[in-house]
Amino acid sequence: MPSVEHVEKHFTATAAVRDIVIGMSDGLTVPFALAAGLTGAAVALSHGNTIIVTAGFAEIAAGSIAMGLGGYLAAKTDSEHYASELDREYLETVELPEIETEEVAKVFRDYGLSEAQMAPIVATITSNQKRWVDFMMRFELGLEPPDPARAARSAGTIAASYVVGGLIPLAPYILMENIQPALWTSVTVTLLALLVFGAIKAHYTGVKPVRGAMQTAFVGGLAAAAAFFIARLV
Repeated sequence: MPSVEHVEKHFTATAAVRDIVIGMSDGLTVPFALAAGLTGAAVALSHGNTIIVTAGFAEIAAGSIAMGLGGYLAAKTDSEHYASELDREYLETVELPEIETEEVAKVFRDYGLSEAQMAPIVATITSNQKRWVDFMMRFELGLEPPDPARAARSAGTIAASYVVGGLIPLAPYILMENIQPALWTSVTVTLLALLVFGAIKAHYTGVKPVRGAMQTAFVGGLAAAAAFFIARLV
């Protein structure tokens, strides 16, 4: 019987997808809510569209910077946390070797290995400090080495996604002269964008596309509606 090569397909770009989701979700909802909220006040003005577009661009610029900075700081915090825990583990393997050895043994004990089975494994791991610390970081603390470029990449991805998402609901106000038709066009294209974005996100995260599209449109629609009514009240 011919053998068939088994190729495992696992999605590994979860961090990048998370950044795109964060940026696009906020980019689609916040600028839309601002533009829609300003529509009622700007409809009677001769240059109402210009006011809405100017305010929209200002919000997109400020929002993308703020969101990108937030992503950068979050990634930097993860890196700093990993470095701090790494230093602590190195120190503990020197000052508390018996306790740290027992923690290695406990990992294998929890997997059902007997003392005789795990004794040589534990001895091999603890015979090299770097290997020992790496094992503890991964299996005791559940921490993986951070990507040094993660912070800058996260900031750029979130900021760019926010800009792309923000331009979608703002585009009708840029292309159309009448404010009211622009509002309803913006509502339509934003809802469609949320559906498409949700389906694409679902494809990469293993969720059924229809379910992902409906979830994203529902949550994004609620957020946009809440922000819209708050903007109108203000």
